[in-house]
Amino acid sequence: MERVRVGIIGCGNISGIYLKNLTTMFRDAELVAVADLVPEKAEAAAMEYGLRAVSVDALLADPGIRIVLNLTIPNVHAEVNDRVLAAGKSVYVEKPLGVTREQGARTLALAAANALRVGCAPDTFLGGGLQTCRKLIDDGIIGTPVAATAFMTCRGHESWHPAPAFYYKKGGGPMLDMGPYYLTALVHLLGPVRRVTGSNRITFPTRTITSQPLNGTLIEVEVPTHVASVLDFASGAVATTVMSFDVWKSDLPRIEIYGTEGTLQVPDPNTFGGPVRISRRGGEWEDVPLTHGFAENSRGIGLNDLAAAIRDGRPARASGELAFHVLDVMQAVHEASDQGRHIDIRSTCARPEPLPAG
Repeated sequence: MERVRVGIIGCGNISGIYLKNLTTMFRDAELVAVADLVPEKAEAAAMEYGLRAVSVDALLADPGIRIVLNLTIPNVHAEVNDRVLAAGKSVYVEKPLGVTREQGARTLALAAANALRVGCAPDTFLGGGLQTCRKLIDDGIIGTPVAATAFMTCRGHESWHPAPAFYYKKGGGPMLDMGPYYLTALVHLLGPVRRVTGSNRITFPTRTITSQPLNGTLIEVEVPTHVASVLDFASGAVATTVMSFDVWKSDLPRIEIYGTEGTLQVPDPNTFGGPVRISRRGGEWEDVPLTHGFAENSRGIGLNDLAAAIRDGRPARASGELAFHVLDVMQAVHEASDQGRHIDIRSTCARPEPLPAG
């Protein structure tokens, strides 16, 4: 079976797991080349994984590469996406699709005009944990979903990330950084969102980096760091979410889905495995064995699915349309807080097709 050739632009912090998985785990995508504005980073990655290190221009000009994996920082995602599409290649981008809905819409329009594809992380919803949850909902185990909660709370990334400033600038914050995992999981489980409202705040106007090599550097915070929202889904379900960089410690669940016949406890959507638990009609929690594979860190499974979709002529699961809908919802939550009202979501998307069990 023919594999679809892939090149990477951006060899920063997140690239390691993609490099590992795309050279060892998947059968539909073949990683062949890497590029970075710092040539030494691309050369180190190429040497470790047996790839070609090339310039960005050379990668975009390579006729054998059909998909480019965009692992640049969020503020330039849209710019690089558009360069890739203009070069006649499909693009798969690390989340988010862009930092504004206008950027995301432009990327999708350019792809459509050139008969190309757009895919986007996160692809954690294709892991064994969230696919098991999808099967439980589709099988009616908890009845009709009525409501959901989703909580991502931490104290920020300046204590561990080597260059954390971008998390607190335009394109950052907990909603655009971690929201894609939670909202993508919710759309995968419950379908598209039709209306939102929210409240945001900046709690600490400056942050001090305590990680190396920038220990002691001060960051001016430009984006909300605590974001609370209410999401009304087209299916009728209502979700309450909190995305925060302002919480020292919490015992809140990651995601729970409340149905007419029971409750589903969903694993961390920034992971691929379990645990998955259900309570039927208020009974004790039951652990549910995973019905699907890819329970380990399988970043890149969405790109591999995009490669298979291009080859086989079917829709991709981690699609640009899904990513744009999530981006639209995230931006609308910020706008709802600024404007003090509900905002109707104009975009929509299909629920991604589940993977086959096993």
